[in-house]
Amino acid sequence: MGKPFNTRDIIIRNVSSGKTKRSEKYVPSFFFMAASLSIITSIGIVLTLVFDAYHFFSKIPLRQVFGTKLAPLSPTPSFGILPLINGTIITSIIAMFVAVPIGLTAAIFLSEFASENTRKTLKPIMEMLAGIPTIVYGFFAYSFVTPLLMQLIPNLGAKNALSPGIVMGIMIIPLVTSLSEDAMNAVPNSIREGALALGSTKLEVTLRVIVPAAFSGIISSFILAVSRAVGETMIVAIASGSSKKFTLDITESMQTMTAYIVEFTSGDAGSGTIGYYSLYAVGLILFAFTLFMNLLAQYISRRYREEY
Repeated sequence: MGKPFNTRDIIIRNVSSGKTKRSEKYVPSFFFMAASLSIITSIGIVLTLVFDAYHFFSKIPLRQVFGTKLAPLSPTPSFGILPLINGTIITSIIAMFVAVPIGLTAAIFLSEFASENTRKTLKPIMEMLAGIPTIVYGFFAYSFVTPLLMQLIPNLGAKNALSPGIVMGIMIIPLVTSLSEDAMNAVPNSIREGALALGSTKLEVTLRVIVPAAFSGIISSFILAVSRAVGETMIVAIASGSSKKFTLDITESMQTMTAYIVEFTSGDAGSGTIGYYSLYAVGLILFAFTLFMNLLAQYISRRYREEY
């Protein structure tokens, strides 16, 4: 029989043979390169957007860029992006009206009221919603949700902002639920037990103690869900249509920033034209908006975080 495994002997043998010195020389460099890859990729994306968007902003005045008329393929093209921003914000707000109450309620149930077996069963099923391809959600919104809503709202158009907003809300429910539940699970059990010992009911402990204690994580989940809704493409591209009219009527067709990019990358804009560079301008604005939302989520998380 060979010698028994002895960590101390292995360390002494590696040090004496010089293996440790060689690994210390090359392995940290490998890990540094792996860690730097995401940073380099992010920098490359930002530089691509900035340089190509510069061609657009250098030729189109800002008063037109932030106007309400968007007609990029007309004989006298106009590039007002407010209709796109308006469509993006409205569909995202509708999505949050769906995702926040359902997702937060589900998180409260899973964290505070569900048994261990129930939690193990329901949570994976709910998280399956996050794995469904967004194009499937788009067809679901167009072929099922829209006809259903048309029976309830007679003047609802076949392409509208309401249907994709609702379906986007369904899509981001797992994000709100999972992050909010993690925030509530991070609250120590001693706080729950103390509140119950003072005579509070289970519901009072949940709403007046646990939810306020997990407030930073819950709000962060809402903001990250908004960012996810803002960046959604296929649902709005299929179910919301391509109307570039500036309107607040959710029963009418609207176009979001991501849907505009999808439409023009299909070949409508020739390479090197103003319409082509408008794609990068819209992409840069979308990137700035989502970056702001993520920074806001981090700020709220740090500012209101409870440490135990």
